[in-house]
Amino acid sequence: MSETVWIVQTTLSGEMNEAEVGMWCQPIIDSNLAACVEVKRTNSIFRWDERTQNIPEWNVQITTSEPKKNKLISEIISKHPYELPQIIWWSAQSTKEYYDWVQA
Repeated sequence: MSETVWIVQTTLSGEMNEAEVGMWCQPIIDSNLAACVEVKRTNSIFRWDERTQNIPEWNVQITTSEPKKNKLISEIISKHPYELPQIIWWSAQSTKEYYDWVQA
């Protein structure tokens, strides 16, 4: 049997170095809003101000529980450096053991 956890995803500027990204993510863990934060370099292609942009970014995936999800999203919105950040979320099935760890 599997249980539901939540993945919240955002991106940060590729101009930030790894330490700066870590400092942005650390309070999420320290405040117990998430069980895990995964950070990966990525490249984003999008339209902004009527121009196509192709820029390096950091992809940040955060695993959290249902009761903490909305507070986590509010925290991301309040601390995000972008004018219009990507903040998306979805539910994911996990093993009971991983679910229990995320809940704690």
